[in-house]
Amino acid sequence: MNGNKKTSRIAGFWYLLVAIFGSFNPMFVYSKLYVSGDAAATINNILTSERLFRIGILSSLITTICFLLLANVLYKLFKSVDKDLVRLMVIFIVSSVPLAYLQMLKLAPILLMGSGKYLSALEPIQLQALAMAFLDTYELGGFITYIFYGLWMFPLGLLVFKSRADFITKALGVSLMIGCFGYLAKFLEAYLPLNHPAITSLWMTVTIIAEVLCILWLFIKGPADQKPALNQASSQPAMEIITIK
Repeated sequence: MNGNKKTSRIAGFWYLLVAIFGSFNPMFVYSKLYVSGDAAATINNILTSERLFRIGILSSLITTICFLLLANVLYKLFKSVDKDLVRLMVIFIVSSVPLAYLQMLKLAPILLMGSGKYLSALEPIQLQALAMAFLDTYELGGFITYIFYGLWMFPLGLLVFKSRADFITKALGVSLMIGCFGYLAKFLEAYLPLNHPAITSLWMTVTIIAEVLCILWLFIKGPADQKPALNQASSQPAMEIITIK
């Protein structure tokens, strides 16, 4: 196995971990504990399933760590394809990490509800309203990170597109570039309600499919080895010298 193939599979491994840990919280934690418009039920779910709530926070933190490691490996993998593009991609990834951690901090006060004795000064309904405000702020703020989750996919798609000449790789690159708008559509849906949830969901489906295919591509194929061009300017005089001799 050559070095490029090994690096590609390492990138696929980190990308797979990002997908697994990144989907755990919204699919198995938030969707189970959060009850829209019902603060009492939501807080009761969190307090009775506090371990699950903490695991969800931990999975989100692991996601950001894996995302940074993925950025490092992708830089090594694609820097010979287009160094400017790969730098832009890394900038978008790194920019999303502090935003994601700031969102996690908004969940910390909710963890105090089950143990903070000083909270007894507040009425239960006040605590529920306060906790719900933190959860809603967390959800709304999370959509800001979607900007960078979308933007990084566009240079990634261009890099994949330029890395090989075969049709499958070209098609994957285009699908990643199109898929980047799925995250941007989710952001716009949250802050500028477009009243077209079906279109946003369809676009996100395209995005998810593109990311899954990219993970498989990294494991199976990856970018082609970039062969350095021959330095004809330096080789020509050498040939002439040999001829003279």
